[in-house]
Amino acid sequence: MSLTADPPACTVPAAGGTSTHKLVNAGADKLIFKIKSSNNNEYRITPVFGFVDPSGSKDITITRTAGAPKEDKLVIHFANAPADATDAQAAFAALTPAGNITIPMSATA
Repeated sequence: MSLTADPPACTVPAAGGTSTHKLVNAGADKLIFKIKSSNNNEYRITPVFGFVDPSGSKDITITRTAGAPKEDKLVIHFANAPADATDAQAAFAALTPAGNITIPMSATA
């Protein structure tokens, strides 16, 4: 089970902006994920929950609202998806994450 982010870091203007990243599943099993942010006041992540098909990818968008320049991070928790799962948020609540990846976020002046 392997999930990676491309690009592995996020840099956006402190005045606000967006960055698109791809979660890539190199494994043979469907994965489920949940994204947590160290700064929910200035960042919005879409989607927060989701699935990544085997040997597939899923785009995520990081949007930053205006604020002071600072360093933050996203932590993406993931696990093998239950075979019958259709609602990622409900299914993730019943799971224990099997791994995580961190995306450092930097808001620059």
